[in-house]
Amino acid sequence: MIRITTQKVILHVAIFIIVSLLPLVTATQKHAKKIIHECSDHKVLELSPKLSFQIILHGILLWASMGFLMPIAILVIRMSNKEQNGRRLKMIVYTHASLQILSVLLVAVATIMSVINFENFFDNTHQRLGLALYVAIWLPFIAGIFRPDRGSKNRGVWYAFHWLIGVTVTLLGIVNVYIGLQAYNTKTMKSTSVWNWLFSIEVGVIAFIYLFQEKWQYIKQSGGILGNESVRPTDQEASPTKKKEMSPMA
Repeated sequence: MIRITTQKVILHVAIFIIVSLLPLVTATQKHAKKIIHECSDHKVLELSPKLSFQIILHGILLWASMGFLMPIAILVIRMSNKEQNGRRLKMIVYTHASLQILSVLLVAVATIMSVINFENFFDNTHQRLGLALYVAIWLPFIAGIFRPDRGSKNRGVWYAFHWLIGVTVTLLGIVNVYIGLQAYNTKTMKSTSVWNWLFSIEVGVIAFIYLFQEKWQYIKQSGGILGNESVRPTDQEASPTKKKEMSPMA
């Protein structure tokens, strides 16, 4: 009964997150169009080779962290839902934790680079959302350290919090990667279409795997049921003894 209630809560929270993100994406697109429209009145930013390298490295670090490692960490930990083998379960948990730690470290490096090398007035969506994500990304990491044991009273609450924060940070991180690419295109007038397409393909593949994981266990169970199901013989394949018993007396 508790499991059903928890699943319903998680489902409603997931729907709430998706619905909440739609206005943000719409507002971001409108803001980007407004900037592009006004760009003719502003001087295009000319980057030195050093600054250009720093911006690209900053973007790569944040993509690797929030656009790749965190989604992969979520996919990895979902493999533990039906895992019964203790050794494999421990390996899955350690892999998930390692990916999370590496993600936090990359975000820290990218943030330090931004503070040292860039002008941070926090007057745009990318910078404000990036600051919020830098704070929020530590929450699932800290929650993972204080993870309750399986079967304990607080395990359900901890799981819901850890899952909610992790998924929210990942989704907002993906959104901020797109915003960052748009900001780079707006300020430098350099095309980012290729990077947008490549990142969209990656997000699509990750989303497909995420949804496929929901049905994989059912597919395995269905295959097992069909594979172990005994085949009933037809009337034509009945044994001679049974046929003899069923034949009328002469």
